[in-house]
Amino acid sequence: MPQLSGTVEFGTAVKLNVQRTRLTKEQFALLCQENRERRFELTAQQELVIMAPAGSETGLRNSRLAVRFGTWAEADGTGLAFDSSAGFTLPNGAIRSPDASWIRQERWNALTKAQRMGFAPICPDFVVELRSPTDRLADLQDKMQEYIDNGAHIGWLIDPTDKRVYVYRPAQPIEVLDNPATLNGAPTLPGFVLPVRELW
Repeated sequence: MPQLSGTVEFGTAVKLNVQRTRLTKEQFALLCQENRERRFELTAQQELVIMAPAGSETGLRNSRLAVRFGTWAEADGTGLAFDSSAGFTLPNGAIRSPDASWIRQERWNALTKAQRMGFAPICPDFVVELRSPTDRLADLQDKMQEYIDNGAHIGWLIDPTDKRVYVYRPAQPIEVLDNPATLNGAPTLPGFVLPVRELW
C-alpha cells in the first residue's frame, strides 16, 4: 500500500470518504504501519480520518493525563489503562483511538490474544478526549456520544481552551463543568481524581 504524500498541518484532521474502497481491518492496519508519523481513525460511515502529530503543548497535556491515569490504574488493578496510540474496533464498526481509555480486566481477558494484538473489538469502559486548539468541538462531541452509544460507561471531553469539561454517561444528559478543579471517575473508576487544571 503506498504511503500518503503531501502534507497535513500539525493538529489538523482530514477526512476521506472510503465507502467504495471498503477498507478491511487488515488494510487499515497496514496503512497505519506504513505511515507511523500519522494517526488514523475509521468512522462507522467509512470515512478515513487522518491526523497529523499533536502540537507540543497538546503533547505535554496528553503526557500529564497519561501519567496521572496510568499511575491510578496500576495501583487500582481492576482494569487496564491505554494511551492515545491504542485503537479499538467499536461494535458499530468504527476504529477509534481515544486520548486515554480504560477497560475492566475481565472484559480484556475475555478477548483472544489475536484480538488484543490488533484493534481490539471492544469499546473501552472509560474514554477521554483532550481537545487541541485545532479540533472542532462538534466532531469531538459526536465521537464522545459514539463511545457512549457503543458501551462506554463514562467519557470526559476536556477542553483546555475554554476551561470546560463535558461528562458523558449512558441515558443521562451531558454534564458541562466550567473550570472545575478536579474530575472524579467514581463509580466506574473509584478513587481516580484528576486535577484537571494541570491541563489548562
